[in-house]
Amino acid sequence: MEAARAAPMHGVTEADDRSRRLVTIASLIGTTVEWYDFFLYGTITGLVFNKLFFPADNVFVSTMLAYTVYAMGFVTRPVGGILFGHFGDKIGRKPLLVITLLIMGISTFLVGLIPTYASIGIAAPLILLLLRLLQGIGIGGEWGGAVIMSFEYAPRNRRGFYACFPQVGLAIGLCLATGVVALLSYSMTDEAFLSWGWRAAFLLSIILVAVGIFVRVKILETPEFARIKATQNIATVPVGEVFRDYKKNVLLGWGARWIDGVVFNIYAVFTIAYLVGSLKYDKTGVLISISAAAFILIFTIPIAANWSDRLGRRAVYGWGSLICGVAAFPMFWLMQSGAILLAGGAIVLALGVLYAPVYGPD
Repeated sequence: MEAARAAPMHGVTEADDRSRRLVTIASLIGTTVEWYDFFLYGTITGLVFNKLFFPADNVFVSTMLAYTVYAMGFVTRPVGGILFGHFGDKIGRKPLLVITLLIMGISTFLVGLIPTYASIGIAAPLILLLLRLLQGIGIGGEWGGAVIMSFEYAPRNRRGFYACFPQVGLAIGLCLATGVVALLSYSMTDEAFLSWGWRAAFLLSIILVAVGIFVRVKILETPEFARIKATQNIATVPVGEVFRDYKKNVLLGWGARWIDGVVFNIYAVFTIAYLVGSLKYDKTGVLISISAAAFILIFTIPIAANWSDRLGRRAVYGWGSLICGVAAFPMFWLMQSGAILLAGGAIVLALGVLYAPVYGPD
């Protein structure tokens, strides 16, 4: 994109420390809210949605239907990235980041109000699908915009480190999502949690959105975009130029994001249904393990991003991907041990430590 592509050093280093800190905080808070909302659905899917919104005689079928709707959020993520990336390059990063936060927050809040299949029939999963699609569009625009904003404010030799803070938002958001669900699950009976308790986690998101909006409206536009706008050197169709001039890089980037997404969703989402539904582990213990992994990831992501500034993005990402692939075999062997400490330890190691070099520089 034109504004991000230009990026001369002087435009970055002129940003004062206060503005840089404010942008970093705003990006971190915004992506934390967005990822909390996005992953809350994944956390609840294998525990609630398969029972209340996709009833079927076969548990496997209802679970697969619930996860299919979950996957639709990833289908619309590129749509959100393209849409908000295009207009972000034309009118600026700040207003679009406020809009994406509102889309995600309102969609998540409304999920907590949807009547079940027993109340309104097929309309229940259809409404859930619509809101999930909107979540995907929101996170698609949010993640890319937040990373670009942090990137454009950062010193050239520290871009990996500063751009990792939106990534840290993922870890905090996941920690909050699984932590809130674990707390609700622990503090009430299974019947109460299934009846109304899960809804509280979605309704609480509106508070996080309000905090995120308050911080976001205080930030300034990035120096890079302000400079490009002042020179009137803004592409007419930014997305078209990216695909025309950088097609190979775009395809490679998609492939890299695929590796990242597969690793993350196996340990942060799939393991909930697998360990609780198939292997009959206690759901609170599994959720606590994922929360612990996410908490550790808050610290390992900046370490990995700092490595990428020193050693190069490609080397850190490549070795991290290879290690994650090989480690999957012993990790799942530990999960099948029947001991929650071993299964939880596998999740913490795989997601909290080994995943960081894949996601931190991504």
